Amino acid sequence: MDILLPLILAYLLGSIPSALWVGKLFYKTDIRTKGSGNLGATNTFRTLGAKAGIAVTILDILKGTAATMIPLYIDTPIHPLVFGVIAVIGHMYPVFAKFKGGKAVATSGGILLGYQWPLFLLAVAVLLIALKITKMVSLSSIILAVVAVIYTVIYTFYSEDYPFLIVILILASFIIYRHRANIARIKAGTEPKIKW
Repeated sequence: MDILLPLILAYLLGSIPSALWVGKLFYKTDIRTKGSGNLGATNTFRTLGAKAGIAVTILDILKGTAATMIPLYIDTPIHPLVFGVIAVIGHMYPVFAKFKGGKAVATSGGILLGYQWPLFLLAVAVLLIALKITKMVSLSSIILAVVAVIYTVIYTFYSEDYPFLIVILILASFIIYRHRANIARIKAGTEPKIKW
């Protein structure tokens, strides 16, 4: 039970539906009925505006960071990254929002912030550059996932931090899988683009 409780805590942290709660509390809007219906930062930006989008992005990132740092406050033999992955699963399938959540990008970034901040900074830079070039959040997120894998493969060659490599491969798989509908729209040329 001592092992199970921190894992449950990580899942509950990830399950906090930031977009849903921000929308309902401050905009009297259920974001699930707007735009793509997705409980993520992108749909928040599109339907509620920049302030709400930034707030949701920060909150979703912090969920991953807080979960990854659980071992700092609770004595557990489990690797910190495991808690981060559990939080991402909670974000994608939140118990507080009928198991329909976001696409794992921001919360995955929170894991990087808590465990390997240089990659987090690289991830932010890659995402912004990709957004500027492609104007598609989905494609930029996929590019980010690929770059993170490449970085971590090289990093692991020197650091031998194999758990980190495994987790990055898992997170990249989550991100690409959760964007499968977007990939189909990209191929069809119908994926929405952002305006700068």
